[in-house]
Amino acid sequence: MAKVLITDGVHQLLITGLEDRNYEVDYQPNIKLDEVHAIISDYEGIIINTKTVIDRSLLDKATQLKFIGRLGSGLEIIDLEYTQEKGIYCFNTPEGNRNAVAEHALGLILNLFNNINISANEVASAVWNREENRGEELEGKTVGIIGYGNTGQSFAKKLRGFDVEVLGYDKFKSNFGNEFVKEVQLEDIYKKADVLSLHLPLTDDTFNWLDEVRINRFEKDFYLINTSRGKVLKQADLLKYLQKSKILGAGLDVLENEKLATFDKAEKYVFEGLNSLKNVIITPHIAGWTHQSKLKIAQVILDNIDRHNVEETL
Repeated sequence: MAKVLITDGVHQLLITGLEDRNYEVDYQPNIKLDEVHAIISDYEGIIINTKTVIDRSLLDKATQLKFIGRLGSGLEIIDLEYTQEKGIYCFNTPEGNRNAVAEHALGLILNLFNNINISANEVASAVWNREENRGEELEGKTVGIIGYGNTGQSFAKKLRGFDVEVLGYDKFKSNFGNEFVKEVQLEDIYKKADVLSLHLPLTDDTFNWLDEVRINRFEKDFYLINTSRGKVLKQADLLKYLQKSKILGAGLDVLENEKLATFDKAEKYVFEGLNSLKNVIITPHIAGWTHQSKLKIAQVILDNIDRHNVEETL
């Protein structure tokens, strides 16, 4: 019986579903990376999240491995070129958490515009500030979406009822304009955006994509939302332009380095600077982390395995 290793927490549906498909499931959500290296040779499949990096050294030990399933969307933790050489089937599950990410992105915008965190914390301290917390309305604003994949598309749909103009840009897509989004070039977003939402994968092309140079190309002061990958944004430049009020506020669900205990001096300075600003909200990479998305991701994993098995038999 083929064995599958699961290295992170998953919905029971996935475990049961794999067993129903005649896989022996080894569920180890707390396993460490060095432990994965020690046992990976026993498995035909592995289901991973961000903590399990599938690099060349691990793949060389994975002598039986046939598939890698990624819980979520980011494939930068997998050496895709080497897996292709080895004929290992790799897939991610952005369909499973795209709705959750889109809802979280919208929540960050509404929170920033209406000073929800700020005012709630003030009231908790017995401070009742109304005029100081007068908010902004989203209606009439222009929202620019960079990256129009699963989450970008879902986010555009969420904005439909807010009477905003939604502009979308994707380097690798065209002809995607519809009732939810107007397809544009980057220059149009630089010119018109009041809100910028990043929905980019992490690649060599997108590393530090939003930096000082691009920030200065925006004609308006703007709000920034990033629910994609921390390293697509240069945080030191973000802090600089928040302090200059070129960026009016930021909602971040991801950071360049999410292992807070490992910060060097420069990272600590930027992190503390961001957290000192009232117009910054940082959440711990939970945009796609809902009870519903956990179930949906499990089903998408099973669907991918079924599809691949059918293709192999044709």
